[in-house]
Amino acid sequence: MPRGESDVRCAPRFAQLARKDHMPAVQYIVEGGRTLSGTIRPSGNKNAALPIVAAALLSENVVRLDNVPHIRDIETLIQLIRSVGVSADWTAPHSLSIHAAEVHARDLDPELCAKIRASILLAAPLLARCGEITLPPPGGDVIGRRRLDTHFLALEQLGAKMAFEKGLLRLSVPGFVGADVFLDEPSVTGTENALVAACAAKGKTILRNAASEPHVQDLAHFLVRMGARIDGIGTNCITVEGGLALGRDEIQYTIGPDHIEVGSFIGLAATTRSKLRIEAAGIEHLRSTRMGFARLGIECVEDGDDLIMGAKIVLCDPHRALVAGPSALRGATLDSPDIRAGMALLIAALGAEGQSVINNVGQIERGYERIDERLVGLGAQVRRVDDRRK
Repeated sequence: MPRGESDVRCAPRFAQLARKDHMPAVQYIVEGGRTLSGTIRPSGNKNAALPIVAAALLSENVVRLDNVPHIRDIETLIQLIRSVGVSADWTAPHSLSIHAAEVHARDLDPELCAKIRASILLAAPLLARCGEITLPPPGGDVIGRRRLDTHFLALEQLGAKMAFEKGLLRLSVPGFVGADVFLDEPSVTGTENALVAACAAKGKTILRNAASEPHVQDLAHFLVRMGARIDGIGTNCITVEGGLALGRDEIQYTIGPDHIEVGSFIGLAATTRSKLRIEAAGIEHLRSTRMGFARLGIECVEDGDDLIMGAKIVLCDPHRALVAGPSALRGATLDSPDIRAGMALLIAALGAEGQSVINNVGQIERGYERIDERLVGLGAQVRRVDDRRK
């Protein structure tokens, strides 16, 4: 087989083979133009929970995770880790117990992998535990060109070998070995895979050009709780002293709040001209988000760990006010293309006059737990219609 068909350069082609995730026919019927009020609490960070659930496979002991968002992507990942022999059970609405006493090197289910991009996060922990893995193409949102070769280049530098055969990627490693790794882009999931592999590797690893988002930091802190030694958390250069025993004792870890969801709620308050309180918002990770909203005239006030926000109107003098407002929005029928764009459409519908119908909301619900119920609690008129029950 030519090298171009078997090495990491096949990664872009591999990514294109992912099948589209067919969501059930669920709609939101939204009556917009209402002012909202009250308190809402952000869910746990989905993008931290997914790599942390995957990394829990490094431990042979019980891992207990709290503040886990109970959403479809998490459920799909749970099904995937159960398929390789791992015990994973919900012990409370947002608490998950994972016990990877035994992990079997089985082929992952292509149907499940096609549902979420996060299936790629199983590469490093399964290689660390089993020495080999067959990886079908991952799914998830189609947002531009989402490369996968960053993952494979990093794993290759840490000792993994790979071959691309019949639409599947076969990876193997006799044991990860520490290395000086430069990621060719600061990919979040690429950094997370490399970080997990580095913790399982023998020797020192330096990850350069690493992603530093809050969810990457959350994963790093979880690995430290497992016993890893990591320096440079929150920076673009992460140093890992590998080869340490991980998860020798039972581990408990609480996942941080979803800063993207907090940003959605700030946008909701501005769009509906409402004053909302966001409880336990994780203020330490919101500096950039708040600076971006401040440029739009949307100010947030800190109250302990909570945020209080509302639109800002600039009074030029006693007779004039400057309002940088949008054009008037009217209700419409829309399709949700992915998680974040779908949430933006829902926020716009809540700020629009009249009724809107949002289709394909299964995409939104992949990332926002019970969002319709939580918005109704603020006074919004959102009705969920499930065609599967007809």
